Parts: sequence; structure tokens; C-alpha cells
Amino acid sequence: MLLVIDHNNRAMEHRALRTMFEARKRVFIDLLKWDLPALAGCYELDQFDDVHATYLIVTDGEADHLASARLLQTTRPALLDSLFPELVSGAIPHGPDIVEITRFCLSPGIGARRRREARDTLLVALVEHALVHDISTYVGVADLAWFRQIQTFGWDCEALGAPMLHGGQALTALRIDIDAATPAKLAAAGIAAADGARAAHAA
Repeated sequence: MLLVIDHNNRAMEHRALRTMFEARKRVFIDLLKWDLPALAGCYELDQFDDVHATYLIVTDGEADHLASARLLQTTRPALLDSLFPELVSGAIPHGPDIVEITRFCLSPGIGARRRREARDTLLVALVEHALVHDISTYVGVADLAWFRQIQTFGWDCEALGAPMLHGGQALTALRIDIDAATPAKLAAAGIAAADGARAAHAA
């Protein structure tokens, strides 16, 4: 199942949110060794996990996290303008139709096939969410290897500046332009949602 959680339905006790924050801790702190605090030693949250954030979460039948992304409005402070402005050559894109993708996370330990299905479901959901909500562009920050993967997904993606070293990693700011042709481009690249995966707002 795909859940969309935002200020209208967010509750910290929601199982999908809890397991998402747990997965983020395992991925970004334990595996990738990012220098981030862990809430209660179990969850990864930062200052952008506030009431203005929107989450797309792919879950299993028990509402446990499989994949997720956090979306931030660029009309408010976000990661790119707050923490990584030097990655952008020129003006940082922002506006009501431009949204930042952050914390793209795939749960570890669920097997390669299930991870691929969850990833593809999330990618399709990001495009569908953009089309429904009049989002023309996603922006974000990725390490160079992940950026090169993102470029293979079929959508229109380009760097916003030259890669730069940050904390020993080569990071790139990027933009992804979304329009009515984007779903077909993902499909042509072999990206498809898992059977039966439909967006729902969490209760």
C-alpha cells in the first residue's frame, strides 16, 4: 500500500511513520554513517520533519515501512537552500510548484526483489503525486552515484551545478521536471508500481 501522510492526517503514533523513522535511522545513521542525531536511539528525524512535511510511504500488509520519501515545500526553508546552497549554480529553484525530495529511503533487509518493487512503486507515486498537486519540478541533493541512478529512471533530470565534496562525499543538486509525458517515460525505463499499490491517506 502507498500512504500519503501530511499535516491533515499526521500522528506520531502512526505505525507507518514510526517504522519509517526507524528505517531512516538504520539506513542513514547505521549504514551510511551520516552525522545525524537519533531520537531515543531508534529514530532519525531532523528539523524539517515538522507539520509542513509530506511523506509518501510504501508499506507492507502490516503498515510497516518498505520505502519512503519526504517532500518539502520550497516556499519554506528546506535542505537545499538551508544546508547546501553552494551546490546550485545560480538561483536556487523555489516556488509553489517546486517541491524538494529528501530522505528517499528503502528499508534494508527486505530482499532485492522486494526493494526494487518498493522503489519503483515510490517513483511512480512521486510522479502521480506531482501531477495531482500541480508540481512541475522536484529538486534535491544526492551523492554522485545515486544521482547517476536517478538519471536512469526515464524522467527529465539534470544537475543544478557541479558536484562538490561535503563530508567526504561528492554531492550534486538536481532537478526533475514532471509533466504529462513523465509516466510513460518511467514505464519505458521499466519503472512500474507493484500490482495493487494505490495511494491512500492514512487515518
